Amino acid sequence: MNPFRWSYRVSFFAGFLICAGLLGFALFAEYHWGMFPCPLCIFQRVGFLVMALFFLLGALHAPRGGGRWVYTGGALLGAIFGIAVAGRHLWIQSLPADQVPSCGPPLDYLFSAFPFAKVLQLVFTGSGECAKLEPILGLPMPAWTLLWFIVLAVLAIVATRPRVPQK
Repeated sequence: MNPFRWSYRVSFFAGFLICAGLLGFALFAEYHWGMFPCPLCIFQRVGFLVMALFFLLGALHAPRGGGRWVYTGGALLGAIFGIAVAGRHLWIQSLPADQVPSCGPPLDYLFSAFPFAKVLQLVFTGSGECAKLEPILGLPMPAWTLLWFIVLAVLAIVATRPRVPQK
C-alpha cells in the first residue's frame, strides 16, 4: 500500500475521506468536547471543505493528462487558503496575553453587517477567542490543521504527477 503508487482516483478518494474525517473530528470536538470554533477555525473548516469537494470531484471524474490539474489546482487553492489561516491562527496563539486582540463580534453578525472583503479583514486580525489554546495530543488544533493541509497538498501533487511506466 504505497501511496506513491496509488492511482489518481484512489489518491483523490483517499484525500476526500481524510478531509471528511477531519471535518467530522472538528464537529465531534465542537459538540462533545465543547471546543467551540473561533472565526479562524471556521475558515480552516472551509479550506478542508473546498479540498474535500475537489478531491471528490477528481476521484469521480478521474480525467487524463492535463485535466487532472484542474482538480489538483482547486484542492491546492483550498490547501493554500487553509495554510494561510492556520499559520495566522498559530501566530495569534503565540502572542503574549497583553498583545492578543480583543474579542470581536460573532461570525454570523459579521456576515450580516459587512461585505465579504471586510469580514475577511476583520477575521484575519483575529480576536481573543482565537488565542485560546486547547491542545490535542500536545499540539493546538491549528498546528494539526496546518500539518494536514500540507500533507493533503502533497498527496494531490503526488497523485497528479506524470507516471513513469514500469518495466
